[in-house]
Amino acid sequence: MRTSAFFTIPFAMAAFASSSLAQDQAASPTSSPTVATSPVAAPGGEPNESEMMNQMTELSKLNENHKLLTSLDGTWNYTIKFWMNPDPNAKPQESKGTAVRKSIMGGRYIVMDVTGKMQMPGPDGKMKDVTFKGMGLEGYDNIKKKFVESWVDNMGTGIESAEGTYDPGTKTFTYTAEIEPVPGMKSTVREAIKIADKDHMSLEWYESQGGQEKKTMEINYMRKK
Repeated sequence: MRTSAFFTIPFAMAAFASSSLAQDQAASPTSSPTVATSPVAAPGGEPNESEMMNQMTELSKLNENHKLLTSLDGTWNYTIKFWMNPDPNAKPQESKGTAVRKSIMGGRYIVMDVTGKMQMPGPDGKMKDVTFKGMGLEGYDNIKKKFVESWVDNMGTGIESAEGTYDPGTKTFTYTAEIEPVPGMKSTVREAIKIADKDHMSLEWYESQGGQEKKTMEINYMRKK
């Protein structure tokens, strides 16, 4: 698994993804339909299959939360800054890339493909450009009533997962997750995705280190015309 900011890059894309830029004309997300979460029992105490099927059908329906995510479909250019140097006065590393978002399964999920370049130390210790590839899957879970996302990339072998909410008043998504960049080193992370307008957004990524939250990454996205 990658460490520090390298570990955070994928989530940001996914976050972006996951979630970021809702177009101004998109309706504010609402709660999913109120549906009983326990199957109705038949007289004999066995689950009523008909009621269970009706419940599952209701829970599979799309709502404004799904529309919010699909409004982000398209190609986006991004610039990223991440802080790997423990010196708080050190300048952040910067790189650029492209994220392509596409709705699948009738708008229930979003797949995002990310391609970019970043500087990493080679065998000789000198910094060199490497290609970054990532893929995110996003959605809104009607049962959990939360936005959900997962992420994989070529900097590790794990599958990262996060859950979040959206505040229509501030146009901000907030996701939380637990990461483990190396065995035994777990950290809680929070990402805040702020929507500026239908073509611009920003993401800030925070990690809990030593009991304190520290900003380790910032991404700015612009929709490609």
